This record gives sequence, structure tokens and C-alpha cells, in this order.
Amino acid sequence: MLVPLIMYEKGLIGSPMFSISAYLERNRPIYYEWLLAVSREGDWNGWIAFFLHAIEEQAGANGRKAKAILDLYDEMKRTVPEVTRSQYAVAAFDALFATPIFIPSEFYEQTGIPKKTANRLLQQLREQEIITIIAEGGGRRATTYVFSRLIAVTEGDRL
Repeated sequence: MLVPLIMYEKGLIGSPMFSISAYLERNRPIYYEWLLAVSREGDWNGWIAFFLHAIEEQAGANGRKAKAILDLYDEMKRTVPEVTRSQYAVAAFDALFATPIFIPSEFYEQTGIPKKTANRLLQQLREQEIITIIAEGGGRRATTYVFSRLIAVTEGDRL
């Protein structure tokens, strides 16, 4: 957690959101070996080389993930207006990227789209399988929607 903050403080990155946790988790046995090598043998050079490699690998993965998100955004910028033919298309797909798991009331509030129009847009997005229902509403419980493609990109460790 400290590495991104230090890099941010030194002006090396624009925001402290970079994390190598995913890399370290995927390479846990090696990570522990290098930590033990520091404790047992004082092998700081080996540890530093491993850690720098981790930063490089995770930065590459993060860059690929960011590009995939931008590519998806560009695709939705074309697709959602075609599907909805609505003046609210931009607000709708921006909301999907801001909150990919949502209930209709959150969608209304975030987009400022009138409720009746927003419900029509949600229906069109469902019909085109841009969003899907992950929990049906019932009684006082609202339907929960998901923009699965964005979740898949953000949750994927290896792009």
C-alpha cells in the first residue's frame, strides 16, 4: 500500500491507485521465498529485483486493463445511442461506467433521466444484453442490474 503513495508523492504517478497486490497474490510462494531470503540471508538485492519485476508486471496488466476499459467505453459510445435512439444515451452509458452494479433508483438519480424514459432505456439495454439482471425485484426490493462486460474487465487479473 505504501509504494503507490510514495510514487505519488514523488510525482511518478498521477494518482495513488496502483497496487501490486494481484501480482503478489498470484506469486505468493515466490513472494514468501524472497521475504525469507531477506530474513535469513540478507538478500535485499534479490528482494528488490523481485519487487521491481512485480511493479513492472502489474503496471503492464493495469495498462492493458485501462486500455480495455477505454475500448469498451468507445464501443458503448457508439452502441448505446444506436440502441436507444435517445438524447439521454450519453448519460446512460456514463452511469453504467460509474456504477456497473445498480438498482433503477440509483440510475435515475445518477443520470437525471425522467423515470419513465430511464425505464425504457433500461429495457432496451437489457434486450441488447448490454446489462443483465442479477437479482429480480419483488415487493419492496428493487431489481439489481449489472454491466457485466465492465465487471469482467475490471475483475480480470490477466489481460
